Amino acid sequence: MSRLILSLDGGGIRGAATTQFLYHVEEKLNNDHGISIRDCIDFYAGTSTGSIIALGLATTNLSVKDINQLFSYQNAKIIFTRNRWWLELDGINAPKYEAKGKTKLLKTNFGNAKIRDVPDGKHVLAVTYAIEKRKPEVIKSSDSKYRDLDSYKVADASTAAPTYFPTREVEIGASDEEYWLIDGGVTANNPTMCAIAEAKSIWSDLSLENLRVLSVGTGYRTRKINGPESTKWGAISWLVKGQILDVLTDERVVAYQAITILKPGSYIRVNSEMRPQPGLSQPPDDAMDDISKTNINRLKEMGSFWFEQYGNSVINLLLNQYHGESLDRIDEESGQPIIYKQ
Repeated sequence: MSRLILSLDGGGIRGAATTQFLYHVEEKLNNDHGISIRDCIDFYAGTSTGSIIALGLATTNLSVKDINQLFSYQNAKIIFTRNRWWLELDGINAPKYEAKGKTKLLKTNFGNAKIRDVPDGKHVLAVTYAIEKRKPEVIKSSDSKYRDLDSYKVADASTAAPTYFPTREVEIGASDEEYWLIDGGVTANNPTMCAIAEAKSIWSDLSLENLRVLSVGTGYRTRKINGPESTKWGAISWLVKGQILDVLTDERVVAYQAITILKPGSYIRVNSEMRPQPGLSQPPDDAMDDISKTNINRLKEMGSFWFEQYGNSVINLLLNQYHGESLDRIDEESGQPIIYKQ
């Protein structure tokens, strides 16, 4: 039996591109086939902003349109509320954002949903990192110790990006053991391999031949990091000039691993560089917290651009009717997905 994974990367407000893309997919499935994307997915996986989307789809009744609206300008202002502590220096000596608005928005929209609310026969995971235990904490519906966790608390923890948002405390298991969690992007910003491993564990008879993966990114950063100057950097310079968090969360190695081990034609990686290219003349800013109206509109436009390039192939993959080659990110020269041939 074939299984389908939907894997969603982290990237802060850049998740607006992801939800816009999925909104177009949902419309196409509704209009042409009378079904929802939820009817096609067996396993949801998300890291950071991707966890919001994955948990929203897997454990709540929010429509894809509702989830897309979570990444509006109005909601972004609530999520990214500045930390007003007078000594805060742009995330250097305290979190840049206070997180109260993020927590409240997630709780309001996710309500009482819990990890156990994923439909029968389906599964979900969200990647976090437990700082005191110094290990990734992959919160998953297949493990009973996580099933009673509130979905909003899991999404809140998975989006607690260091320097941007404060660490979140979550009590896990029957003994309510205390975990201090941060953004899973520090260890697996692209959760695809986590999802493949977990799918193989859950469905022991599942072969890689029968696994399909739709992996959606949040745009590749192309801002140059000064190599010669970096030889003189210490901790603060790497944080401010070197964009160290973005370096650590680069997910391209995972995309390479997944596209290499899966059967040809069973993997589609939706992503593009955030630079001018055919079909995307005005790309968004690559910052994870640029919540200006202009930038959010451009993120939505990038999501629509992705649908123009990948839409038909993705629909067929979801319907298990795709007969093409596996597809990688969009080539910035041609403005079309790279065809991967083994």
